[in-house]
Amino acid sequence: MAIESEILSYYDQGLEHERLTAQPALELIRTQVLLKRFLPTAPARVLDVGGGSGVYASWLTDQGYDVDLLDPVPLHLEQARALGVRARSGDARRLQEADDSYDAVLLLGPLYHLVDRADRIRALTEAGRVVRPGGPVIAAAISRYASFFEGFFRNYVDHPGFTAAMREDLTSGLHLNPSKAPERFTTAHFHTRDELAGELTEAGLTVQTVLPVEGMLNWAPGIADRLADPAQRELILALLAETETDPALTGATSHLLAVARAA
Repeated sequence: MAIESEILSYYDQGLEHERLTAQPALELIRTQVLLKRFLPTAPARVLDVGGGSGVYASWLTDQGYDVDLLDPVPLHLEQARALGVRARSGDARRLQEADDSYDAVLLLGPLYHLVDRADRIRALTEAGRVVRPGGPVIAAAISRYASFFEGFFRNYVDHPGFTAAMREDLTSGLHLNPSKAPERFTTAHFHTRDELAGELTEAGLTVQTVLPVEGMLNWAPGIADRLADPAQRELILALLAETETDPALTGATSHLLAVARAA
């Protein structure tokens, strides 16, 4: 897969693996909870498209799943293989896998960086092609409002250029970082809930649900310490589950997770 040099440079820093694993990360924990809910039981075959450094693939392998990981970043493939994951280079828009060859397909990263809508539809269509009829396609997206909340919580709005970028995120979803400011991620598209659902539908998939991953608790003071406490973690996850279907709260999150089914 041809990947933009700016995006490749960002991931070549190795930040993605550390971001999820250095401390209790609500994104990781909650995504695992949702995957347990919507994936077929092990030892189902799972294709992890854009699976990064293998954090989810290695966890699923430990759960008894038969997992293949695809990613365009060489460093990610090295990291995933070091975790014992079967990993190879691949392009979400042009999968080499056969029709109906997997029980479930994950896209927990590709939609971030496919800034052209046609490319996102193509990636989702490919996922629907390789998953077995009725199987889940589970796709993550960055929320349109992520920069808005993150910017004020971490005082990034005081950094030169951040406010203009944040307004563009809110208006069009196109997120750019030409100055490579470390707090502003890299080239990406930020979704609304309805936009994500619409793209899945256009790709020929039946949308089951679109849920917030972290919700507003991602920006709660001391959230990492609370997640490290078993009782507090249980409370956090329970409250997120109880409020996840409230449409008034869906977009108030860093990440969205959509679950759709192939025909």
